[in-house]
Amino acid sequence: MNKKHIMVFGAHALDAELMAGPVIAKYTKQGHRGTIVHITRGERGNPKKSPEIYGKQIEEEMVKVADGLGAKAYWMGYPAGNIPSLEKVQFDICKLIREEKPDVVITHWRGSLHPRHILTHDAVVEAVKMAANESIKMDVEPYKVPHLYFGENCEDLNGFIPQIYVDIEDTFEQWIDALKNYELFRGDVLSVPYEDYYKTMAKIRGIEIGQKLSKAFMVAPHVQDMLD
Repeated sequence: MNKKHIMVFGAHALDAELMAGPVIAKYTKQGHRGTIVHITRGERGNPKKSPEIYGKQIEEEMVKVADGLGAKAYWMGYPAGNIPSLEKVQFDICKLIREEKPDVVITHWRGSLHPRHILTHDAVVEAVKMAANESIKMDVEPYKVPHLYFGENCEDLNGFIPQIYVDIEDTFEQWIDALKNYELFRGDVLSVPYEDYYKTMAKIRGIEIGQKLSKAFMVAPHVQDMLD
């Protein structure tokens, strides 16, 4: 089997898994590789815990969630609220892409209400371009990502158009069970009904395509044209 590598970039812990968790599980079950990349941990998001304590907790949670999906977790090392310049983030992601050589990259759609989601979108899109650019020199050879997709996130729906549907009936429960390793997903941090929302959205996307449960993704033609 020709093993593929799917890599998903999220702004905060939980973002990437919400966008593509069941698809990661679907492909790792088939023997492919999955990597979940967190730009930040989102450690400032718990009003009951200090960022230091909550950040360490999230680092443990992200590994458990990734294990539950058959993937590996990777944190870029940026503290929440202290992300370096966009150029630095792009360079670091470019280097990671060249090192890991993913066949599929997934990240946020840009139509978001969250500034860090927009930053992540911009950084990943540019990093994918940079990774293939032979004039950009670093200690890793250039690499051209074959496919770049944008996942569906409840905070990134402005202009999101579902174009690619993946049947997730076989990994849906595995996905939800893995996500419950996050205190945030369980509803113990904020009152956002993540589980209800994403269960409902999976059913709605399934109805649209004639499946029971589905996950939707978007392709940006101007970006994919550059990759082809």
